[in-house]
Amino acid sequence: MNEEIAKVISMVQEGKVDADEAAEIIAALKQNESPKETTGNYLDKTLKVRIQSKQRDDVKVNVPLRFVNALLRMGQGVASNIPNMNKYAGDIDMDLIIQAIDNEVSGKIVDIQTGDGELIAVYIE
Repeated sequence: MNEEIAKVISMVQEGKVDADEAAEIIAALKQNESPKETTGNYLDKTLKVRIQSKQRDDVKVNVPLRFVNALLRMGQGVASNIPNMNKYAGDIDMDLIIQAIDNEVSGKIVDIQTGDGELIAVYIE
């Protein structure tokens, strides 16, 4: 099922469906899912953010997924207070990241190329 959810997230990234439609699709997938065994290891993974800019001020951030999960659930309002947040992460849909964590998706979950040629990627590994 994680593959199907990753495909839905990709469809949102590509603009083929909006976040509301994606949520409905994911909910339908979950209803048809048999109970899964959780190994408990998923939240031990790392969320990795990679930003490559033309000015070569590249950014690499690794954050424990358990910490990211807690922060995202506390609220996204904190992000608006971070200087230059919109410059680097304004195009990232945080709800998609929450859905990816909830559905234990691994691999690249966000892949963006801005008009300025900057590359933004978010991975769960």
